[in-house]
Amino acid sequence: MSQDQYLKTLKKDIREINKIIDEKIMRGESYKREARDHKLMMRHLRYHTGQSIWRKPLFRKFSF
Repeated sequence: MSQDQYLKTLKKDIREINKIIDEKIMRGESYKREARDHKLMMRHLRYHTGQSIWRKPLFRKFSF
């Protein structure tokens, strides 16, 4: 599997788990396991795309 295919599959899985989490929130159920899986998938995505949550300043969009 190429890296592009892996990232595409990973993004699809993240979207699916987000839907599951949303449904569980609306039903008032616990979503602890799904949240852990989501966190792990996001970590993999950031690792493979080179993105960091700290790379971009928070106030960049508010600069004049």
